[in-house]
Amino acid sequence: MKIAFIGHKRIPSREGGIEIVVDELASRMAARGNRVVAYNRSGHNVAGSEYDGMANGRNKRFIYHGVNVISVPTFEGKGLAALTSSFFATLQAIKARPDVVHYHAEGPCVMLRLAHWAGLRTVATIHGLDWQRAKWGRFASTYLKLGERTAATCADEVIVLSRNMQEYFKNTYGRDTRFIPNGISRKESVPVDEISTKFGLDKDGYFLFLGRIVPEKGVHYLIEAFRKVHTDKKLVIAGGSSDSSDYQQHIQEMAKGDPRIVLTGFVQGRMLQELFSNAYAYVMPSDLEGMPMSLLEAMAYGNCCLTSDIPECAEVVEDKALTFPHGSVDDLAETLQKMADDPVMVERYKSEAADFITGKYSWDSVVDQTLALYAGEKDGE
Repeated sequence: MKIAFIGHKRIPSREGGIEIVVDELASRMAARGNRVVAYNRSGHNVAGSEYDGMANGRNKRFIYHGVNVISVPTFEGKGLAALTSSFFATLQAIKARPDVVHYHAEGPCVMLRLAHWAGLRTVATIHGLDWQRAKWGRFASTYLKLGERTAATCADEVIVLSRNMQEYFKNTYGRDTRFIPNGISRKESVPVDEISTKFGLDKDGYFLFLGRIVPEKGVHYLIEAFRKVHTDKKLVIAGGSSDSSDYQQHIQEMAKGDPRIVLTGFVQGRMLQELFSNAYAYVMPSDLEGMPMSLLEAMAYGNCCLTSDIPECAEVVEDKALTFPHGSVDDLAETLQKMADDPVMVERYKSEAADFITGKYSWDSVVDQTLALYAGEKDGE
């Protein structure tokens, strides 16, 4: 089968959860003998050019884990990168005539209509209600909502990552969707090395947030709550901005005056592995999510996790993590204090996390279901 992926920033990359998902799907599908193309954006890593890797640059073509990766013209700028890259990628896909074009995220789905008009089979994965994100202005939010509506009305199949999202599409558009959550593999822990040298961190000496520094991730709640917690442990906030430099500056201002708060910036590779491997606990205080890959990764590393109680997080963790009412700084502070004071409880959650999450979410199952969907097979959902 000839498969094209559109909508991610680029692979290989850790610029966001969508990039991880497309990387896993494309690589695994190619390994099964499918002919896979991933259309990357041109340009720099959203966290800064200093984080550029093999996927960055213009007019690049290369083979990655059996996937034919092609960079397409991209106008860099807030809101423009997704629009322009998905347009040019769609034009190339129409010319190449794959068996299926798989779009990821609401913005790129605006261009799905072109592939639909060209007679191509289209699949859309909605990773979250992007138009609700606080970083976007009125025009961008309207454009993202158009992408959502286009997916609902034009795509041959729509994939959602949570039951809550499945209900939303049914109630809003009368559209049946397929629930295919993300997968995760067990992670190998690594000892403290770089994080000690660079940030003075020790094993079990810090709470960890790892993700994009954008308003809907709730980092401002976390800092405000942590400042109320009596503990010698540190709070590590790891991640770069994504069209949200004003918010990142706000977070930097909030962190001033508390030496326990460490802002690492964007991390990848060994540094990221060490942070996940040696945290006392992982915290995700989000107001809005699709299906958070960083939460799956944290549990796959065997972390005790604390998340907001939004359905997209609560569905994932069930009773194998702690939750707090989203948006409540006082409840978040109270739970953080309880965790800091009760290492036995934290260890209990750690001992169950990896087996639970890797047993619940399998990439092989995700690929099986997605390929079946490409082929037009129904499962009754």
